[in-house]
Amino acid sequence: MSQHTYACGRIIANLYGFQSVIEAAMRLADSENLAKLKAGWPEIYAELTQRYNAPEGRMPGEKREHC
Repeated sequence: MSQHTYACGRIIANLYGFQSVIEAAMRLADSENLAKLKAGWPEIYAELTQRYNAPEGRMPGEKREHC
């Protein structure tokens, strides 16, 4: 890990919640790392999958939100 990567991680941690960071990691992960993330946080992966397949990522009854 470089100092730059560390500094970026600090910024991300201050801007976004834990679940958002895990979901982002799942989106970027290769197959091996995705399997590890899914094993560690199966409920987050299940919601990510549901939202990925939902129109605009919204579940029924949800209003449009922006991050």
